[in-house]
Amino acid sequence: MEARQEAWRIYRESLPILAVSLVGGIFAGSVLGSEGMTEGFERFPGLLLLLPAFLATRGNVYGAMGARISSGLHQGMIDPEFSWDRRLVNAVGASFVNGISISIVIAVLSWGILQVLGRESARLVELVGIMLVSGVLTSVTLIFGLLALVFASYEYGLDPDNLIGPIVTTLGDIFGVVFLFVAITVVGGVF
Repeated sequence: MEARQEAWRIYRESLPILAVSLVGGIFAGSVLGSEGMTEGFERFPGLLLLLPAFLATRGNVYGAMGARISSGLHQGMIDPEFSWDRRLVNAVGASFVNGISISIVIAVLSWGILQVLGRESARLVELVGIMLVSGVLTSVTLIFGLLALVFASYEYGLDPDNLIGPIVTTLGDIFGVVFLFVAITVVGGVF
């Protein structure tokens, strides 16, 4: 009976966030299909190639951060609050550096692949600029958003492990696409 209750608890905690994820995914898709994004893809060839990798790495990098923080909360090594904690600062710092670094790597690899294939591509500096702007904006947003949601869920007696995956992928998709649009606008104005 205890296993059934545990399964039901996990289901109860996960279902609402999965519903929010569905709505968030549809919102991200509508931004992606907007006229401004379509124009951005046409103006900066190669963006469509790097988009899946960019969105996937948001979930990978910040999902790992969320798991570290959740484990720290469960073990009593991290307090569920925004305070100076060496473990928390290290997890956040490592995730920020990884998120920015991988964004730049994605831009360089995408540009290189397009060059090897002989396909049209935006200039390397444009792709790196777009990935750098969108990478910084999504990293900052995901770090603070994830910390707030993990701490709040823990404080309300929910298990953050049940929520991290859907939260990270939803926030990564929504803010990744929105900030990619912002980055296209910024880099388009500069170049």
